[in-house]
This record gives sequence, structure tokens and C-alpha cells, in this order.
Amino acid sequence: MKPLHLHQLYKACVLKDLPFKTTKQLEPLAEIVGQNRAQEAVRFALAMPHGGYNVYAVGRNGLGKRTMMLRYLEHHVDTEQQSHDWCYVANFEEPRVPRLLKLPAGLGSQLKQDMDKLMSRLVKVIPQTFDSDSFLERSEQLKNEYGKKQEDELEKVAVQAKRKKISLTVTTPGGYRLVAMNGDEPHTAETFEALSEKERDRFEDAINRLEKRLRQALRKIADWEQEYAEKQHALNQETLAGISGHQLDELVEKYRELPDVVEYINSVRADLVENLDIFLDDGEEQVAIAYASLDKKMPRRYLINLLVHQKSNEVPVIVEENPTYHNLFGYVENVTYKGTVFTDFSLIRPGSLHKANGGYLLMDAIKVLEQPFVWDGLKRALRSRSLQINSLEREMTLSGTISIEPEGVPLDVKIVLFGDRETWLLLQEYDSEFSELFRVTADFENEMYRTDDSQLLYAKFIASLVSEKKLLHCTNKAVARTIEHSARMAEHQDRLSLHAADIANLLRESDFWARQAKARLITDIHVERALESARYRSSRIRDQFYDSIRDGSTLVSTTGTCVGQVNALSVLSTGGYEFGLSNRVTATCYYGDGGVMDIERDAKLGGNIHSKGVMILTSWLSSKFAVEDPMHLSASLTFEQNYGEVEGDSASLAELCALVSSLSGVPVRQDLAITGSVNQFGEVQPIGGVNEKVEGFFATCQLKGGLTGEQGVIVPVTNVQNLMLDAEVVSAVRARQFSVYAVAHVEEAISLLLGLPAGKPDKRGRYPKQSVFGIIQQRLEQMREHERQEHAKADQKDPSIH
Repeated sequence: MKPLHLHQLYKACVLKDLPFKTTKQLEPLAEIVGQNRAQEAVRFALAMPHGGYNVYAVGRNGLGKRTMMLRYLEHHVDTEQQSHDWCYVANFEEPRVPRLLKLPAGLGSQLKQDMDKLMSRLVKVIPQTFDSDSFLERSEQLKNEYGKKQEDELEKVAVQAKRKKISLTVTTPGGYRLVAMNGDEPHTAETFEALSEKERDRFEDAINRLEKRLRQALRKIADWEQEYAEKQHALNQETLAGISGHQLDELVEKYRELPDVVEYINSVRADLVENLDIFLDDGEEQVAIAYASLDKKMPRRYLINLLVHQKSNEVPVIVEENPTYHNLFGYVENVTYKGTVFTDFSLIRPGSLHKANGGYLLMDAIKVLEQPFVWDGLKRALRSRSLQINSLEREMTLSGTISIEPEGVPLDVKIVLFGDRETWLLLQEYDSEFSELFRVTADFENEMYRTDDSQLLYAKFIASLVSEKKLLHCTNKAVARTIEHSARMAEHQDRLSLHAADIANLLRESDFWARQAKARLITDIHVERALESARYRSSRIRDQFYDSIRDGSTLVSTTGTCVGQVNALSVLSTGGYEFGLSNRVTATCYYGDGGVMDIERDAKLGGNIHSKGVMILTSWLSSKFAVEDPMHLSASLTFEQNYGEVEGDSASLAELCALVSSLSGVPVRQDLAITGSVNQFGEVQPIGGVNEKVEGFFATCQLKGGLTGEQGVIVPVTNVQNLMLDAEVVSAVRARQFSVYAVAHVEEAISLLLGLPAGKPDKRGRYPKQSVFGIIQQRLEQMREHERQEHAKADQKDPSIH
């Protein structure tokens, strides 16, 4: 068999396919490259006016899900959509239920400024006006009129009582005493008892009549007092209207197209008269509370709590990085004053859902699900299309602290959740409401096809990253090297990785090395340097394994031959960095029932897939050599010097070759390593990590005395399209110091490794004697013949044995 050609080991990006000198000549992409399916899903979801069409963006981290979403919203949002300001104001009739005001974008801030300006003026003017001579004079006049009437009425009763020799004493308002007089002194109990019965009856009769008269007088006084209070109220109202009436009228006129605002302004007008004491008292408590809540404006009763303020009519797009309950749904702050916990509508604080109302809210699904109460709260808000600010403390405890219950905000928002496929599948399976609320799945691709057109598109994507991250521009050679690395990441010559984060990191590091070299452009040399630097930083554990190969601690042979011993290949991953290693697989044979013992499985070091691979190769062996007669050779398989778990079936071809070598006694070439999976019909199946595996054996050969020109790696023919080998390996192949072979069937691999043809059966099922399978067939037949002879001898000695 001939080794693979150079062009099959690495698909280079041809510069003539990139019609530009530097990325400066390219127009950056406005969209994320290669995500047409996800983009269409997002376009559909955001265009749907009905509820429930929220988006779950599926894909691994780093694919640019968030970037694509933000760019799409930036360029495709419906600008005619009206955004709003939201305010909470005092509800004068029911203080525990603050009122909600909805205003067009920008007007909420304007209303707050207008009310602040009005209150700032009233705080100064009201005390001055109500302390002025003109007001005090009119107020005093009303008070004197009332006092005069009260005195006159009581004086009439007092005169009438005096005639009857009875004294009238008024104590507290509504309290009075009628006492019989003995000359100028009131009667004592003794003197009154000393009077004649007629005298006593006369006094009692007179006192009873005077009490009736006094009650009539007090009723009149009470009516006059009410009349006085109404006149004082009217005076206050008239005075207040003189101060604030024209300003309130101006506000009513200014906001006449907003009925809720007009209604609120009129309620403020009525409430001002009822609560003048707020402006006239010192209000130390109110001031203290204002300072404690970081709000120095007074009075708090008439503040506008601007919950959400949109500076322009743009549709809000909010990214919530920390979706806790309070951050998402808002909360009500508390202020402690003299040991008392205080709250009011001005201490209501908005959450991300308030800020995104009328627009879009983007969040990470895992973070949402990790926070207690958030997922249920989010579903409740989306179902009811209303946003209630509930105290989380009240939901979690049985405490009866006084709180407020703000009016709910009508919710009109599209939620975009970013998450991986496992989370998405779990939500689909275990949350029946999930599919109703998140009806659209934006499925992000990991790769895109590599064509001349897509390479140019990828170059524009690189140009957009350079522009966005403010990096040095790239030459076409640097772009070509980046595209080749992207194909390596995708593990396919005709695919390109869409992992935008990795490409962005590569460009950042290339930019660093270019600036270190004081270059004006990023070249392919800087890209290569960035890749080498990243490899070096991550390769400490790999180098420790290589040290054990170099000093002989790990037994590996790269020259000579050996029966039942094959160089298999594996891939190890250490936190995102993968590398290949050579592993010795050995097989031994012994007389038995034809079974294959998997030592890894029996030692509980073999995973399910590895065990399945061994069972498959066992069935292949049986189908070849035990169709009509039993096999009298059993075998055992193991990975030498393996002290950890083995998973995967990519070594099943190597294990099969080791078994065949052990069964036949034909030695295996140690200068070749092999990887591949095998099925029951002997077809070689593709495996993962083919580049790392080839490079791993190449490095092993270098460590074990250098390259001889005979060494190489056997891979499945279906993996040739995945080869994007390191430049050092390609150079060695070019110099004929190393080879890569591709096989499609077990027989091809056996012929390469054992140096003899595997053998094809004739019509009678006989293999050529000098073939590998022929040698095994002859050995098994000899054993069967020997067993038949042994049975015959036993029959002659004791015919009754059967």
C-alpha cells in the first residue's frame, strides 16, 4: 500500500482565492458568519407579535450567540415601536398601593423635573405666605369672629345663671360646671344640705334648665367651630391656589393628552390643602428619612419615582449578567429611622424586566436556573404579562412586616436565553411550561462548509473582529493561516469552525506579537507565533508524558517487530488542550474455548464503549475462524501501563491486529502505529482526534531515537478528510522520513502491520498457506485434529465414556 500524498495531509488556503492584500480592503460583516438557521429563527421570533415566542439560543459557549443577537437587534429592530417611561407616584386614597404612570419616552423625566421644581418652590413659598401679615390678619379675623360668637353665647348662659344664683364655669372645650352660690362663695356640701328642701329643689330645678340651655349653646358653638374650620380651609385653599394654582394649571395643560397624569396632578392639588402641615412643620423625621434613603428632595409625598427612563424612542435591549430575583423583578428598599423600618413608593427600585419592557432581555439560561425563585417568577410574569414587585422576604418567611404592594406593570418583552443543548433538553423534558413560553429555538452551528466563497466570507468575519476589537489589520497570508487553523479546529479539511471566541483570542494574541515586533500588520508569522505560544503554555502535562517516553519509563518501541504487540494511539485532554500519545496494546493466546478476555473490562477500567469494541472484534474473529468448528485458542487483551479508565472504541483495530498476530505468531512492525474502530464485517470506521494521534506517534518516534524513514501511522480511510497535520509532520512526510497510510478494511491493516498478505479464502473457504489467515487456519486445524485424536484414544480405552 502506498502512503497518502502531501495534499491529503493538509488542505492549505490558496492565496489566489483571497482577492485582497489586507483586511483593511474588506468591509466588516454586520452579521455573524455561518449562522443563517439561527438568524432566521431569531428574525421569526422577534417579528411574531403574539406571546410565548421567546427565544432559546442553543449552542456551546463561544459561538457568538450573544454578539449575533445584539448585532441583529441593532440593525433589525422595529424603530417605529413606541418605548415608554414608567413612574410610581403616591396613591393619596390608598397609600399601600402606589399608582403607576405610563408616559412616552422622555416625558417621565420631564414630569419629575416639573414636580421637583413645583415642590422646591412650594417648600419655600408656603411657609412665607402662611406666615405673612395679610394671611395671619385674615386668619386672625376668622378666629376672632368665632371667639366672639362663642363668648357671647356662653355669656348669655352665664348671665342667666347668675340671676338664679348659680355660677357657670367652663373648663376644657365641651366641659362645664354649674354650681349653686352662697353669696359670693359656692355652696359646700354642708351649706347646701343646711338649706331648706324648697331651696334645694329650686337650685336643682334651675341647674337642670341651665344644663339644657348650655347644651343648646354648646351645639351652636360646635356648628360655628365647623363653620370656622371650613372658612379657614377655604382661606387656605384660596391662599394655596394663589401660590400654586397657575403652575398646576400649566402642568395640566402641558400633559393634557395623558389622562392619568392630569388625574394625578389634580389629586396633588386636592391633597396639598389637606397636608399643609408637611410644609409648615419642621419635618425633622421626614428630612432624616430622606437623607437615609439618599434622596434629599422634600416633601417625599409628592415625589415622582422615575422607575424607567428611556432617553430616546429606541427599543430597549438589556443584557442581564446577574439575574438574581431582585435584579430581575425589582424590589422595595427600606429605611431605618429611630429603630423603625420605613418604606414608601419612592423607595421602589426597578429590575431588568422593567428596563427591558417594550423591548428585549438577554440572559444566560444556567444563571437564571441557578438563582432561587427566579425561574418560577419569570414564567409567572410571562404568562400573566404583568410584572409585580413582590417582597422576596415575605415569600420566604412568615414575618408580617409592613410593606407596600405597587400596582403591576403591564409586561411586553421578548426574552432571549442563551444555553447549551443539555439544559435545553432538560427543560423540554421536565418543564411542561417551557415549550409554551419559549416556542422558538435558535440552533447555532459549530461549523460551516469550506468553499472559495465561504473562505472570503470568513475573511470578512476576521475583518469585522479586527475592527471590533481594534486590532492591527491582517495580511492575506495571516487570514489564510487563520482559516487553516479554523479547519484544524473543525477537524475537517472542508469545514471551518464557527467558534468565534477562539478565533478572536487567536487574533488578539497575534496582534500582541505583531505589536511586540513593532509591525504595522499581522502576518502569518505572528499567527504562527501566537499558536506556538498557546501550545507551549498548555503543554506542561504533555511534556511530562514525553519525558517518561524519553527516559524509558513508558515502554514504547518504534523499531523492530514483536508478536502480539501493537502501537495504538489515544488522545488526552487537559483543560482544553488535547494531545496524542502512543499506547502499547498486547495480546496473548492460550488453549481454551475461543473467548477473548478483556483485562481492562474485568479490572473495571474499561468503559462501556471500549467493552463493546472488544465484543465486536471477538465476533469478527469467530465469524472468520469458528463458523463450523469451535476455536480452541482463547486470548487476553490489555493496554500496558494503563492505570486509568479506558473509554472509546478507537483502539479496537489495534487490538484486533494484536490478536491476529498472537494467533498466527507473525510479528507486528513496531515502526507503525494504528488507530481505528472496526465493525463485525471487518470494515474500518472513523475515529476522533486523528491529527493529535498522528502527531503523538510522530513525537514518540522523534523521542525514541529519531525518524528512520520507515515509521508511520495507519488511519481509517474515512478520516483522511479530517487530516490537518502540523507543519513539522508534513515536512517529515515531504522528506520521506514519515508516512501516513489509510485503510478501509481489517485485511489492509493486517497486511501493513504484519508484512504478509491477510489472505482471501477460495471456494472451499481455504486461505493461502503463506497468508496470515492461512497460518491461523492451519494452527487451529492442527489443534482440532489433535483434540480428535485425544478423543479417539479415550474412546478406545473406555468405550462407555460416550
